[in-house]
Order: sequence, then structure tokens, then C-alpha cells
Amino acid sequence: MFHNCSTEKIATSVREYEGVTRKHAIGDMVRALRIDSEGILASFGEDAAVIAHGDEVLLLAADGIWSRLMEADPYWAGYCAILVNIHDIAAMGGTPIALVDIFSIASTAIKDRVIQGMHDASSQFGVPVVGGHLHPDTPYSVIDVAILGVARRDAVIYSHTANTGDRIIAAIDLDGRVHPSCILNWDSVTMKSPEVVRSQIAVLKELGEAHLVTAGKDISNPGVIGTLGMLLEVSRKGAVVDLEAIPRPDLKANGISFDQWVRMYPGMGFIITAREEHVHEVIERFARVGISAASIGSVDDSRALRVSYCREDASVFDFTQDGIMHLFSETKWFI
Repeated sequence: MFHNCSTEKIATSVREYEGVTRKHAIGDMVRALRIDSEGILASFGEDAAVIAHGDEVLLLAADGIWSRLMEADPYWAGYCAILVNIHDIAAMGGTPIALVDIFSIASTAIKDRVIQGMHDASSQFGVPVVGGHLHPDTPYSVIDVAILGVARRDAVIYSHTANTGDRIIAAIDLDGRVHPSCILNWDSVTMKSPEVVRSQIAVLKELGEAHLVTAGKDISNPGVIGTLGMLLEVSRKGAVVDLEAIPRPDLKANGISFDQWVRMYPGMGFIITAREEHVHEVIERFARVGISAASIGSVDDSRALRVSYCREDASVFDFTQDGIMHLFSETKWFI
């Protein structure tokens, strides 16, 4: 399966991948900015901040796009600026309401393509861009987007609530392609109808309201294993992942290796933890909307993430020594 790529090499490629290492600075930011505030139910370490609002909660998130993606494909950068924010709300079991953007532009040609990508994603998912701020004369081009969502207060899916013994489920839409502008992006969304993509993000809300999952996260730039590592880090847990069980497309036909696949950003993908008795139902609900889901491992108390294949295993992260986001402090845990 690995095309002569060892388990240790896969562990190393994930651990040293820039999509993972770029997260290391988050901890310092958290410690510098965090202020306790009444009504904030969760913040740092989650895909979105959770703010009390009666029987519901408001979900607030923001995300930016790598400058190298903007340079490679402004349209895809604009599209992804909307997509990743919608995923953040979906992963929390919420419904996205609206977005705002901050756009700095150095080129009219880039501006037009970014805006077209944003418009198309906004229209496809049915989430409007309602305002923001424009810097029309900067020496660089950057797009950042913030999103507001809503969820039932008792149905929020958090990242930090995985329990020992939970099964880990990877859910990925495999019906896609390697994006022509980025070898580590899997595009399974641009070719889909609004009905399909909206049903896919709605399944997380259904899982949360049915109390079928214990924790969850959308698969972002760190890839499937790196994203699981972030979930385990904030849950203060560990796991062993069976690499063979991770859903994947025909890698040879798509011209990618397995170690590329596990580092890729999928157009539609989530990491979920669930109790054993709910695993089948969770997988079935994903299947109904065209997402391939599989149980790939179990949560444990080891505070380390290991990967295994054919009786060979390797350590990816040891959260007692170091983390991905570096949120741990000897005196306080920042969520």
C-alpha cells in the first residue's frame, strides 16, 4: 500500500509537514491574548469559539489562506477562504449564517479571480458574504474570512471532549481529484451540486443533535493524522491509528503516494470520535451523503499518537513532551 514508504517515514512526514509545524506558534498567541469572559463556553483549541446565547450558542471562527495558494491559484484561494470557514462551523455541529472578509490586494487580476472564487463557494453552500474590509493598494495579496454560525447549546461538537475507549472515525469524500494547482489539496467540492455539499455539512449537525459523537474536527491543512493529533492534544488523550483503515481514493490512478494522501487537505473531510455502539450509525449517516467513513483507531490515555501497519508502528506525536499547537502549560490548559 505504501509504495516502499515505511510507517516511520509516514510518521515523520506528518510530524515535519509544514501544515503541522505552522501550528506551533498558536500556544504563545493564546497565552498572550486569553482573557476569561462570562458567556464564553469554549474558545482556543476549538474550530470555533462557543458563545452562550439562550438555548442556542453562537459559533465564531476565522481563517486565512496561505499566500502560496493565492499565488498559485487565486480562484481556488478565494473558494477555499469560504470553504474552510464553513467547515469550521459544520465541524462544531452548527449551521453557518454569514461571513465577512478582509481582503488585501496588489493586483486587479488576482482580485477578480479571488472574488469569483468566494462568490461561487458562497452561492454553492448558501452562506452569504455580508461585509468586511478592503485594502486596495497593498504590496501583497491576502484573503482572510470570519464566519458566524449557530447551534443548539446541547448539541455542540467540541474538539476537547474525546474519551478513553472512543473509536476514531475518519470521514472523507473520495469522489474528487488532486487539485491541479496544489498537489496537497483534494478537490471534492467544486464539481458538486449545492444540494450535495449542503447535505454533507448538515450531517454533522444531525450527529450532534442525535448525540452520536463525543468530539470532532474538520480535516484542515495538517491532514487527517495531523488533525487527529490536534483533537487528541486538546482532549489530553492519545491513540493508535491503523493506517490501512484510513479511507483513500485510488492513489495510483491519481498519481499520489500514501504519505501525500495523509497530509492532504480534503475538500470535505472530518475526524470524529464516538462510542463503540454508535460507530455503525455514524458511518451510515456519512455514507448517505456520499462521504466514505471508517473506524481507524481508538482513543487511549497514552497522551501520544502512534500509527501502525502490518505489525509495525511508529510515534507521530508525544503530547507529554511537545504538541502541535503548544497549548499546554504547567499551570494551565488553554482550551
